[in-house]
Amino acid sequence: MYKSFLKSELKKWFRDSMMKVMLIYPLILCIIGRFVIPAIAKTSHFEVDPIADYLVSVLILITPLIYGALIGFSILDDRDDKVLTSIRITPLSVHQFISFRLIVGTLLAFIGCIIVMWFSNIGSFTFGEIIALSFLSALATPVSGLIINALAHNKIEGFAVMKGTGTIIIFPIIALYFTDAKEFIFSLAPGFWPAKAISSIVRNDSLLLSYTQYYLIGLIYVIVLNIIVYQIFSKKMQVN
Repeated sequence: MYKSFLKSELKKWFRDSMMKVMLIYPLILCIIGRFVIPAIAKTSHFEVDPIADYLVSVLILITPLIYGALIGFSILDDRDDKVLTSIRITPLSVHQFISFRLIVGTLLAFIGCIIVMWFSNIGSFTFGEIIALSFLSALATPVSGLIINALAHNKIEGFAVMKGTGTIIIFPIIALYFTDAKEFIFSLAPGFWPAKAISSIVRNDSLLLSYTQYYLIGLIYVIVLNIIVYQIFSKKMQVN
């Protein structure tokens, strides 16, 4: 049954031009990271390495937002087509149906982040660090998709919500300017924790917390945030 859902999901994504662009967005980020940024650095005479944490953070924080929007719009489509109502009369529960979507989106974001970090080749990260940071960043995918559905009634409203929630990517980047307690002003944004973990590696653990502390606190925070947002979504959609 899940295989059929996946085929149906892929067909839906490739029918919609906006969703098709979202699917290939990480490739665009790869090109920007590998070719565009070095070209700009060369012509503008600035060094990439001292600001590697800013550049890598921007690149891998965008990816979960994009796939979160992809899943969010897919669920909005299902709501318009009354698919969620139809699911209630099948052996599959709505919780399982939604969870399947969220897991697929998170997996795509995880793979996308790995490819973007590895191909961009900005900064000195081990492959293990790339895997770990991509996993932490990708966990923001369900949050993005569920917030769109919790606040929007259709795809037009969903697009406005996506643009609004997309601006929170600025907060983790601003937080990189701070290395004292003021940085935690921005810690509610899920991207704060992977961005700080990245910065800790680039700056050799010279920040307020260590890489491990930023990573583990961020992991717990994003998991709890996913649970809270899913409960809000379930209550609004009356998922049972």
